[in-house]
Order: sequence, then structure tokens, then C-alpha cells
Amino acid sequence: MAGSKWANRIGRFSLALAAASLLIAATGLTLARHDLIAKMPGFLSLLAGAALALAAAVAALAALLLAWRQPSASRRAASAALLLALPFVLFIASRPLVARDLPPIHDVTTDLAEPPQFRSLPLRPDNLAGTGSLAAWRRIHAAGYPDIQPVTIPRPAGDVLSDARKLAAARGWDIARFDVTAGALEATASTSYIRFKDDVVVRVRPSADGTQSIVDMRSVSRVGISDFGVNAKRIREFLGDLAAR
Repeated sequence: MAGSKWANRIGRFSLALAAASLLIAATGLTLARHDLIAKMPGFLSLLAGAALALAAAVAALAALLLAWRQPSASRRAASAALLLALPFVLFIASRPLVARDLPPIHDVTTDLAEPPQFRSLPLRPDNLAGTGSLAAWRRIHAAGYPDIQPVTIPRPAGDVLSDARKLAAARGWDIARFDVTAGALEATASTSYIRFKDDVVVRVRPSADGTQSIVDMRSVSRVGISDFGVNAKRIREFLGDLAAR
């Protein structure tokens, strides 16, 4: 009887904890999505929720062990807690595996020697966070993203820049600068449910004979150290679409 009593209590507790973990994560992420709180506190609410979900899963397993031979409400509550908490915990735990082979940087460009510069959008003051120096960033970048290179497009620079603006607008980016004379486009992209902000600059320069365009791109996350490959993916897809137009 004592075991059943404790199983009931722990089962109900684990279910309440699992529900609270999802509520905390969803509330924090949604508030950050709508800029009612800063992005990083919103992201931290996800981690806090995951910690609670882990505790809920442990408590649920304990309740199931205590009530193993006794079909009861405690087993139903504990099973429901596991169904809520375990996918959440596994999702968060898998993130380091996703990033395992990715370089721990948040600034990605096609030109390491002369990266496109932001004029309208400010570059974050701690942009070397995680690498410590420009030389280290270049070394890590070159090793991690050897495929991120400029593209040459057989169209005049003005046409290519106009196409870049159309692509940026179609992606829902907020365009901050479109300078035909300088051959530059700056925009801000939002990523994930929380709408993290990443700043993008596209540079288009004409070839010597003016018949082709050399396109460079840079994408920088405003917060965080590792971007989990988001900026490199954005550059690959954008330049691929631009070259295909």
C-alpha cells in the first residue's frame, strides 16, 4: 500500500512537472518571438523547460517502477508524463550531436580575406566571441566551410543586384540598404520560431569586361556563438537561387 501511495504521488507530480516544462518553454519562446522579452532569455526558457522535463521523466520512471505490478492511476499519470517529457528531452539532447561537426562560429562569408562590410546594419561588438581573434576565425571558417565561395554569374552587376533584392524580399527579409552604385544589399533575416535575427550583406562586383558579376555574401547572427550551420545554409541556398535565375 505504501508503495502504491508513493507511486500515485510521484506519478501525479511527474505529470504536473512535464506540463509545467512545456508551458515554461512555450511561454518564453512566444514572448521572445514577439519581442516582449529579449531573444536570449526566451531561448534560456527552452533550456529551463528541458531541465524540468528531464526531472519529470526521472520521476515518471520512478513512479512506474513503484507501481510496476499495480495497474493504477499512478501508472497512467507517469506514462502521460513520459509521453510529454521524453520527446522534449531527446530533442534538446540531440542538438549537440547536430552541431558536432559544425564550426563554432556565427559569422560566415564567401570572402575571408575581404568580407563584405555592413554600412547600414551594425556588426555586433562581440563578433569574435568563440574564436578570440580574426586569424582564428578565418582558420576555423576555412576548415569548416571550404565550399562557401564567391559565385560568378554571367549577367550584369545591376541586374544581379536587382535579382538579389527580389530574392531577399521573397524570403521575407527586412531590407535595410540597396545601393546600386556600391553594388551592395543589406537585410535582416529571421530564423526559427523565436525569430532570431541574422544580418546579411550581399556584394556584387562586375568582372573586368562587365559581362559577368562576382557575388560575395556574408551572414552574421546577432546572438550566440555557434549558429548550428544556419548562416552557411542561408548563403548556399541564396547564392544557388541567385545563380539559377
